[in-house]
Amino acid sequence: MSKLHFTTKHANAATVKHNWYVVDGTNQTVGRVCAKIAAVLRGKNKAYYTPHVDCGDYVIVINAEKVVLTGNKGEDKMYINYSGYPGGKKEEAAVDLLKRRPEVVVERAVKGMLPKNRLGRKMYKKLFVYVGAAHPHSAQQPKELKF
Repeated sequence: MSKLHFTTKHANAATVKHNWYVVDGTNQTVGRVCAKIAAVLRGKNKAYYTPHVDCGDYVIVINAEKVVLTGNKGEDKMYINYSGYPGGKKEEAAVDLLKRRPEVVVERAVKGMLPKNRLGRKMYKKLFVYVGAAHPHSAQQPKELKF
């Protein structure tokens, strides 16, 4: 009886094709949509996903100001920045940050879901978040990504 040997195909920089997708944030829950965006940035939606290779696609998020926070997260969730100096800690509630800079809410949520290494930083650079429906990436012909 002969044994069948199957080899696992590993993706590499030469074999990976990066697609462009656009996501509309209108009435989307922040955590749910960002988890799906993070999976696409990592490449987990592809059959040849390889953990140590950047297989992910580029993602454009439009209408970031229209994302939704559920429950009491608007008042309870605090975004903290620290300058490094004594007394340099600044806190801001999620609703205030969503009014002031809505793209930061989506960016920080996605960044927290990516790997904390140089590969994760490379994946994060493929995320583009915009307030409003316009974006400057029409030349890349992004496809709409529905969730």
